[in-house]
Amino acid sequence: MELDPTRPAWSQIAAEVERRIRSGSYPPRSRLPGAVPLSNEFGVVPSTAAKAMSDLKRRGLVTASPGWGTFVADPLPSPPPP
Repeated sequence: MELDPTRPAWSQIAAEVERRIRSGSYPPRSRLPGAVPLSNEFGVVPSTAAKAMSDLKRRGLVTASPGWGTFVADPLPSPPPP
């Protein structure tokens, strides 16, 4: 995925990870890639990827377990209305 330079990178990464979660590419309770692998995939610094994951956590899509990683929430919250 190529990032749009007119939008914040962290929000685009969060949207892509959410798309993968909702499509089943990352099923409930599965461990997600960390900030470094995500930053490598999207060509950003790790802090940008970490901010994306923080946003997903704030919205209840993922849970973080210190020392273990970040996991897809189970159950998933409903998507926001269009």
